[in-house]
Amino acid sequence: MQLSPVVTSALLLAASNIFMTFAWYAHLKNLSAKPWWIAALASWGIALFEYLLQVPANRIGYTVMTLPQLKILQEVITLAIFVPFAVLYMGESLRWNYLWAALCLVAAVWFIFQG
Repeated sequence: MQLSPVVTSALLLAASNIFMTFAWYAHLKNLSAKPWWIAALASWGIALFEYLLQVPANRIGYTVMTLPQLKILQEVITLAIFVPFAVLYMGESLRWNYLWAALCLVAAVWFIFQG
């Protein structure tokens, strides 16, 4: 069974976003006592895996989606990855603004995928 380019792109973007989120924010928890440049080097190392997934995801998605559609898809996936990361990994409390942001992104998806 072959997945559609949209599904393949979305799955690769989701995996990419996991790496991206850790690269951007995990150092705040794990390396806060270290110099910033150590955190930057660790983040760059993690970000390599992000790009190894993100570049093919965008190339595959761009075969069937417009650039704005691809970007909105990526933003929705980013929020879907970030909220559990913030709550479960970073210990942030779940807030109503996450719901409102998600609803705005759902509206953005609807608008961007309209003919």
